[in-house]
Amino acid sequence: MTGRDRLQDDAPVVLRLNDITKTFGALTANDAVSLSLCRGEVIALLGENGAGKTTLMNILFGQYTADSGSVEVFGAELPPGNPRAALDAGVGMVHQHFTLADNMTVLENVTLGTRSLWRPGLDRAAARAKILKLAQDFRLSVDPDARVGALTVGERQRVEILKALYRDARILILDEPTAVLTPQETDDLFETLSEAVAKGLSIVFISHKLHEVMAISDRVLILRHGKLVAEARTEDMDKHRLAALMVGSDVAAPEVAPSEPGAALMSLQGVVTPDQGNAPGLKAVTLALRAGQITGLAGVSGNGQAALADLIGGLIQPAAGTLALADENHPHWTPREAVQSGIARIPEDRHKTGTIADFDLTENAILESYRDAPFSRRGWMNWGRAEAFTRGVIDTYDVRCPGPGTRIRLLSGGNMQKLILGRVLEAEPRIILANQPVRGLDIGAVNYVHSRLLEARDNGAAVLLISEDLDEIMTLSDVIHVISEGRLSPEFPRGTMTPAELGVWMAGHGFDDEVAHAS
Repeated sequence: MTGRDRLQDDAPVVLRLNDITKTFGALTANDAVSLSLCRGEVIALLGENGAGKTTLMNILFGQYTADSGSVEVFGAELPPGNPRAALDAGVGMVHQHFTLADNMTVLENVTLGTRSLWRPGLDRAAARAKILKLAQDFRLSVDPDARVGALTVGERQRVEILKALYRDARILILDEPTAVLTPQETDDLFETLSEAVAKGLSIVFISHKLHEVMAISDRVLILRHGKLVAEARTEDMDKHRLAALMVGSDVAAPEVAPSEPGAALMSLQGVVTPDQGNAPGLKAVTLALRAGQITGLAGVSGNGQAALADLIGGLIQPAAGTLALADENHPHWTPREAVQSGIARIPEDRHKTGTIADFDLTENAILESYRDAPFSRRGWMNWGRAEAFTRGVIDTYDVRCPGPGTRIRLLSGGNMQKLILGRVLEAEPRIILANQPVRGLDIGAVNYVHSRLLEARDNGAAVLLISEDLDEIMTLSDVIHVISEGRLSPEFPRGTMTPAELGVWMAGHGFDDEVAHAS
């Protein structure tokens, strides 16, 4: 069913934002933005990082108060700055990063926060019946009594949607909903959304994956520098036109030429690491990172990627097996030794582990090198050189900010990532650990990050690209491995596997077939 087929011309408007303006000091985040959403419609909200999408959604939910303008839901104006009013009006949101308690059941997670403090009791039978009916109606199969910590990522996504529907949401905002799903799970999600839309649910879909926008949405709305610059029916657009409208000019992905790999700069042989809570450790992993080669690691979140990244960064030690840098074994490996050995990392979470929010750009730019020349001599900091280095990163990597003294928490995600990228690449590392390097970035920033990683590869660096985005893995990687439950697949050269075939390995079935074939 296409968007045009399912959307009726006389469908009533369920959400209207009228001339929303919001400023933060001299920055105008939203500039007189107006949009509408009809019953049974999916609109895609697109824009570069920092374009104003998040601010607009925060105003809708009452987390921010607009300087001017109004929000109407089902014809009634919402009071500003009141999150409960939006929820009570039937607006729900599924965030990119799940907000679930692993030690609680599905039923407990779904009903959490739905009871008044004056009526603390829960009719569990009625709650279970409502969850099961919603699951049946919207094809969200899940066991209400299952512990969330034991669910797959796709099942957790269903629980998040059930949470919104349980609260009688009639408008659903989805923020990067496929970021951690396999291709098969994404297909299942889209089937579920189609069922929900056919029943009258209205959806705002936020994504940087333009092929998904083309597949699921009826209309696209594009923000640039806080202004709504384009609105069109999806069937009248294509991915290239959408990308150009987002950044204001034509966008070209970097050309990926064949690599000429050299010697292994790092080798893992039969490495085992302990499990960490529900997250599996590595299970006899053997891997070689070669000079002049990008090695892609595909997999669903929580299948051992964190253990591998922590091992390479020196945060954990192998319980068995060996880690070697060139031909030298390193039985005891520390973060300091990793940095001094020419290993640089783009961390998975730029907010928690990549930067310090209340440090300025200069302090963040030298986080991993502040004790070394030219920034430090005999314990004394040379802040002049540190600031000059940061200005160079800002200019070279197009970090859009007021200056080196800006608190990094004030930057958009894309500009924060560019600073981290500059910090990493200006050190001319031998090995680059790029963990989710473009997660949540717009198409322009994605192309920029990819071009710099390719440049580092061509200059002889070994790059380990860890990503849950198969498009990124298949586009950029010279060779691909899949990780599932801590197990590493064989090496697949570029172009030898389809997304569906990699998805089979990501779900763990390829490993089972390999064992069966070997026996």
